Amino acid sequence: MKYRSTRGQVAGQSFESVVLEGLAGDGGLYIPEQLPALPADWQTAWARLSFAELATELISLFVGDDLTRGEVAALAARSYSTFDTSEVTPLVPLGARRDTFVLELFHGPTFAFKDVALQFLGNLFEFFLERRNARGGGGGEAHKVTVVGATSGDTGSAAIYGLRGKKNVSVFILHPKGRVSPIQEAQMTTVLDDNVHNVAIEGTFDDCQDIVKQLFGRAAFKRAHSLGAINSINWARILAQITYYFHAYFGLVRRGVAAPRPVFVVPSGNFGDALAGHYARALGLPVAQLAIATNANDILDRFLRTGRYEKNSEQGVRATPSPAMDILVSSNFERFLWYLARDHEAPADAAATPGERERLAGETVARWMEQLRTSGSFAVSPAALAAARQALWSGRCGDDQTRAAIAKYHAAQPPYLLDPHTAVGVHVAETLAPEIAALGDGVQTICLSTAHPAKFADEVIQAIADAGAQIDFAAILPPPFVGLLDKPRRCFECHNSPDAVARHIEQVAAASGK
Repeated sequence: MKYRSTRGQVAGQSFESVVLEGLAGDGGLYIPEQLPALPADWQTAWARLSFAELATELISLFVGDDLTRGEVAALAARSYSTFDTSEVTPLVPLGARRDTFVLELFHGPTFAFKDVALQFLGNLFEFFLERRNARGGGGGEAHKVTVVGATSGDTGSAAIYGLRGKKNVSVFILHPKGRVSPIQEAQMTTVLDDNVHNVAIEGTFDDCQDIVKQLFGRAAFKRAHSLGAINSINWARILAQITYYFHAYFGLVRRGVAAPRPVFVVPSGNFGDALAGHYARALGLPVAQLAIATNANDILDRFLRTGRYEKNSEQGVRATPSPAMDILVSSNFERFLWYLARDHEAPADAAATPGERERLAGETVARWMEQLRTSGSFAVSPAALAAARQALWSGRCGDDQTRAAIAKYHAAQPPYLLDPHTAVGVHVAETLAPEIAALGDGVQTICLSTAHPAKFADEVIQAIADAGAQIDFAAILPPPFVGLLDKPRRCFECHNSPDAVARHIEQVAAASGK
């Protein structure tokens, strides 16, 4: 199994190298050169596997010779033993309907879906570095990685909890000052391990993300500090998330659903979660449809309506009740765009070989990304837009609609408490109900629930109060959150500048003797 960059200048990379490198040298994102084939009997052979066992089967298809099946199994078992339920990502009915479910992805250490990938990625980093150092025979300087990431809230805490105390790994997490929830900020900044460094940036998540990309683009700096990525630009994150789509499918099977045809509705900011669903379908999971749900920061919904991928630069990033989705640009969408470019932008004539189409796809994506950087937008062809609309449905949810969905399902029988991001997905699922019904009988709707509502307590409490009701939030507060806001913190406030962040990383490295 080898990997190439979406921008066409890097290919033939191993799984280990793309995990440790994160972002390709040409600025692109790594994708598999070819998708593997599922076993012919996967629907029966995998039907009763645990989450960790299912992850082992799927991840083993993508690692080539870099990991044995036994090594993958050990990493998966270790990673998912940290969750508070043996199901890891349980499927829960939503309301009284028997064809609508919530896939709860928030049962990990930080109560967010990103734990599914980042618990695994943290262990993977440590495994590869320890193996490299062991192969070196103990002579010379140890292999180390400086992980640099940006967060709108959940990635940061999940990365920190996945990497805290890991050997030969330092982690720097950039978050937009004042633009994450109090619980999210406390989860990050109260972790005082020596290898964990929080950086608050005056700006938005997009500013943080741009700084990270610019640091990775500085070849000498990247090489000197052995930069590694934990954002969803890292392929291993997407790979790990594919598992819960298959796990949800088998959850329906275990509920007695014959030949499930789920529609997955995914609250989407950076598009990594939805992209994992796209790969699950490409592998052969019988997905009836994949729908992305955006808040007021709706670049993906606007793209699917117009064919133009465009920053809303005049408005800027809007602060919403679902802050983890408050972004201008969905970085992971570049991977999806590569497939659109290969299949619908490159020449369709019979003389165009697969290699030629892949080369042209890289050139096309590189051109689009340059247009986005310089002018703030680019447009795809009508054929590419038609293909995108066939692959993805979308919808937009406003702030009032988010709060209304929280209040509605809190008052439902049986009640269900949505966090604001999950509420965005549930609202869009409701708006798409006629289209879902048109897919025919036997279709199930699965809304991905990305975070525990306690992470956004203020918004949830206010939404319920606005509807004239009350909630005893203390009754559902996870024990790790009790007293969290009062714990000691450590955080460095930094100018909105890649130079300033680079200087801080260098100063920390010098002070620690690394």
